[in-house]
Amino acid sequence: MSVAISLRGLRKSFGAVAAVDGIDLDIADGEFFSMLGPSGSGKTTVLRMVAGFETPTEGRILLGDQDVTSQPPFARDVNTVFQDYALFPHMSVQDNVAYGLRVKKVPRDQRRTRTEQALATVRLGGFGDRRPHELSGGQRQRVALARALVNRPKVLLLDEPLGALDLKLRREMQIELKEMQREVGITFVFVTHDQEEALTMSDRIAVFRDGRIEQVATPVELYEQPATPFVAGFVGTSNLLEGPVAEQLLGDPGPVSIRPEKITLLPPGDPAPTGDDVCTARGVVREVVYLGAATHSVVDLDAGGTLTVLQQNLETSPTRLLDRRGEPVTLCWRRLHVVSLGPPSPSTSASTRPSTAAEVDQLTEETS
Repeated sequence: MSVAISLRGLRKSFGAVAAVDGIDLDIADGEFFSMLGPSGSGKTTVLRMVAGFETPTEGRILLGDQDVTSQPPFARDVNTVFQDYALFPHMSVQDNVAYGLRVKKVPRDQRRTRTEQALATVRLGGFGDRRPHELSGGQRQRVALARALVNRPKVLLLDEPLGALDLKLRREMQIELKEMQREVGITFVFVTHDQEEALTMSDRIAVFRDGRIEQVATPVELYEQPATPFVAGFVGTSNLLEGPVAEQLLGDPGPVSIRPEKITLLPPGDPAPTGDDVCTARGVVREVVYLGAATHSVVDLDAGGTLTVLQQNLETSPTRLLDRRGEPVTLCWRRLHVVSLGPPSPSTSASTRPSTAAEVDQLTEETS
């Protein structure tokens, strides 16, 4: 498969702060690729360098086989969609979408045809005469997408585009955005701090931390086989065991990860399963949190440490589960669900690592 974007030795410093510290990455043509990480981890800075809004301190950026490291944004075959949409309030939807084509002096008839096609792609056919203030938040986001898609870029960059939407609409747009990407067939590079969002839409995900990439993998691989303790803890909820507790329970000093939904909680009197592939641990329920579709139980282990258990509320009475605080229980899980974790990627030194997430965000805004 051909490569749409190649990053080689990419680094960006703001004074003494290394916002991006040596990124090597290939993104395939036609891939929905997400950059996931906490605020200040470097993901947005990488996106801005690909777009041309930031100049790398070191390294190269290639679009296909073309080195665009020193090219201005308008010379790159990419378009960017931002969280705030950046629509022109005095223009109609049609004029907003056609604006880039007009700047490029595309003939009027072609502008209209391509604009109508772009609006149809984002499910806004017939909305061309409206103004942005007459649209919902989700519809304005679709207009921003249509305006980017109408230029037929090789790569579409999306900087937390769903962040301003409410939860229900954001989940609807996640599914629609992935469907749109399949329809148009171009490369999407999506920046988000929302793990569920990245897992829902992506073909592959890069997890960022302190300006470096901890792991690049498919959503399933990332969740089921996290490479480091940071990835295990950031992508979903995970139990981390290491040291004497892990040695006693698993015969392995760790660190290891066990997802909460892989653990079964047995009340007193229920026999625990046996077998070489089964691990068990005794403990006392410290806290129970009812989440509607599921219940989280925090169990203090007799061996030391704690494990969190996630149980779906199927036939078990939630009221009975909430009454388990202080109750002795047995936990069991299969060995194949225990994931051995490697060390985190080499981190930046204390003098160059961002001291806070807000520090890098502020520096990025000041240079934009």
